[in-house]
Amino acid sequence: MRSRVRYVTLVVANCAIGFAPVLRAQDTTAVPGVRLGLNYEAGTKPGVIVLPVQDVYDDDSLRVIVQRDLDYSDRMNVIALDASTLSGLMPAAGEKINFALVGKFGAALLIRLTPTTQGLHVAAYDVSRGQLLQSEHFLFDRRDRDWRFALHGVSDQIEQWVFGKRGIAQTRIAYVNDGTLRIVDSDGAETRTITTGRGALSPAWSPNGESVVFTVLGNNGTQVQELDVRRGGTRRISQIRAGLNITPIYQPDGTGILYAQGTGNGTDLIFADFDSDSTAPRRITAGRGTDNTSPSYSPDGRQIAFISGKSGQPQVYIMDADGSNVQLLTPYTAGTRSYRASPDWSPDGRAIAYEQQNGIFQIWMIDVRDRAPKQLTSEGENEDPSWAPDGRHIVLTSTRSGDKQLWILDTESGRTRQLTHSRGARLAAWSPILANPEVGTYSQ
Repeated sequence: MRSRVRYVTLVVANCAIGFAPVLRAQDTTAVPGVRLGLNYEAGTKPGVIVLPVQDVYDDDSLRVIVQRDLDYSDRMNVIALDASTLSGLMPAAGEKINFALVGKFGAALLIRLTPTTQGLHVAAYDVSRGQLLQSEHFLFDRRDRDWRFALHGVSDQIEQWVFGKRGIAQTRIAYVNDGTLRIVDSDGAETRTITTGRGALSPAWSPNGESVVFTVLGNNGTQVQELDVRRGGTRRISQIRAGLNITPIYQPDGTGILYAQGTGNGTDLIFADFDSDSTAPRRITAGRGTDNTSPSYSPDGRQIAFISGKSGQPQVYIMDADGSNVQLLTPYTAGTRSYRASPDWSPDGRAIAYEQQNGIFQIWMIDVRDRAPKQLTSEGENEDPSWAPDGRHIVLTSTRSGDKQLWILDTESGRTRQLTHSRGARLAAWSPILANPEVGTYSQ
């Protein structure tokens, strides 16, 4: 029998962040051209039970991680059962799953993880139909440093089977703590310090997730640097001279960097092209005594959201990528006190998140089409929003636990969870999905 096996290349480094290579075998039970979807009541979150996993490690960590990933997706209702009840749902060797019993606990989806000599076989069952929804064999080695991150990819694939859209567990978040650049997995595990010096600010991920751009404060001002995530080295962006350079981001196609540069005549947005060392960075805005900072591209790269003080107080504006057609986005009445900052354009292009000060900072978002603002936070002080790749979750800096920490907010349900537990975490940037499942195939 011949089966196709796909290599899933997980991009990141040994010295800084390493991914374990993963193989994934395609399931042969799916009907060609037909996507099998889960049967559950519309307008609800399907209940899911993840069965216990028995392996040589005997710690059930595989089930715990996958179950937590599905819970953090906020698209499923993870049903927590005690060990005895879960054990009673496990079919004995040669017996079938008792779907009627599973359904009595409110589950629409049942996940069974079976360790093999080469990895992990994953099966998802539609409980109401009493049949297999999808299954695949994932190959990875728990002795590898980044086996947990590879397992996040399994969780994301389960969401793909159920909803037709990949999850976001296989992502990471870069942030600043005490002047150092750090990176943490989306579930809050595996925090790693990337830079050893002080003065790191404003990290931003490249579109392919292979690098992070940030600024470093030194004796000659701030310099824009780039971290190679796979190899762990950093380099100075040669096209950008030292000075007052802040809030750098990548162009959506990855060919250049847009940043803010301060002079005696205000602060302007400047674009530096990676493809040319000889071409001087190009000015996008004309400050004329005002400050234009914190740019964020629309997903298609055609527009830029940014902060400008041209109205007298910092507000969110949008403009075309060449600097034309500047428009005030956030509602503003002259003479009233209003301060907005840190805009971030959602990956689906529909909304822009930002922080707004009314006494203390809170996170808001505004619909780009109808210009209707919506407050998202109210507990503690909340700043620095950054969207997840799903266009649903936001990572932010919050004091709701006392110290500044990173928290994850589900913009649809309002649910929050604490991501970091190190005092002073701030300036977070959420990565794209860090997997490329289409790299190479072979037959066996």
